[in-house]
Amino acid sequence: MKLDTVQYTARTLTTGGRDGGASRSDDGRLDVRISPPGRDGSGTNPEQLFAAGWSNCFLSAVKIIAGRKHIRLPVDVAIAAEVDLGVTNGEYGLAARLTVNLPGLDLSVAQDIAHGAHEICAYSRATRGNIEVSINVRTEVSDVPLHPAMLAHAD
Repeated sequence: MKLDTVQYTARTLTTGGRDGGASRSDDGRLDVRISPPGRDGSGTNPEQLFAAGWSNCFLSAVKIIAGRKHIRLPVDVAIAAEVDLGVTNGEYGLAARLTVNLPGLDLSVAQDIAHGAHEICAYSRATRGNIEVSINVRTEVSDVPLHPAMLAHAD
């Protein structure tokens, strides 16, 4: 898809790659060390950065869709993203799960918002048909984090 207009261009420089590398944006707002996923290191990894970018974009899309439908969102709306790095037939690939947390909304309304957001989110559009993606919706009100793995960090 060719863009009609460009609203923003992100510029980064990455050196060193996954094993001890670094990425920095041209404006200095992003300056991170990179470490291989699942191994020791003080940095983040591309999959975490991708999950953060996608979940932020998706949350903005949720707000747009809710606004269009005149639906007031709960204050604790959140998107949890999980991005898997794996191998199929000897080739690296990604898979993703997004959990849309809309506590207190009717499930069918929340699912409609999530579906609409998935249609307009730039990351969802970019990955559509390229990787396996599942969208899950939660509407129950709870103090429990979105992912069981986060429970270890909730103390």
